[in-house]
Amino acid sequence: MPYTEKQILEWLDGVKDPEIPVLSLVDLGVITGIDIKEESVVIEMTPTFVGCPALDMMKSDVLTVLKEKGVKHAEVEINFKKSWSSDKITEKGRRALKQFGLAPPPAGKVLLEDLDILEHVPCPRCSSTNTELKNPFGPTLCRSIHYCNECREAFEQFKPV
Repeated sequence: MPYTEKQILEWLDGVKDPEIPVLSLVDLGVITGIDIKEESVVIEMTPTFVGCPALDMMKSDVLTVLKEKGVKHAEVEINFKKSWSSDKITEKGRRALKQFGLAPPPAGKVLLEDLDILEHVPCPRCSSTNTELKNPFGPTLCRSIHYCNECREAFEQFKPV
């Protein structure tokens, strides 16, 4: 076999989310499968939200990287066999979100089960939980807008789902 799953994951670690350019698709957890058959590679991708506006760009970026690495036949299949969840974000991804100024979603909690997790989100700048939800609808489907009463800065949270 000319390619390994590990090698392909390393290549795809360079493919960034177009909406959050510090976060790779691998660390975001949207690369949900890799099928290698001889010189053909099929990448399975599960978007964070149905109708994600960045989906076509992500798909194109994955195909571009595979082509640059010499993969002769590559395709990206979008599927919803298993729903994406914010628990798929790696620890490296959570750190990247915080450094970018986005509060990462808490691990192991689902939005529909615990709405309080949107209320006192730790501020990515000063870590205070003296924060308040200003708007559950941010610039994209996956973000909400918050305000920190300590450092008096607005910030976004990557929503837990």
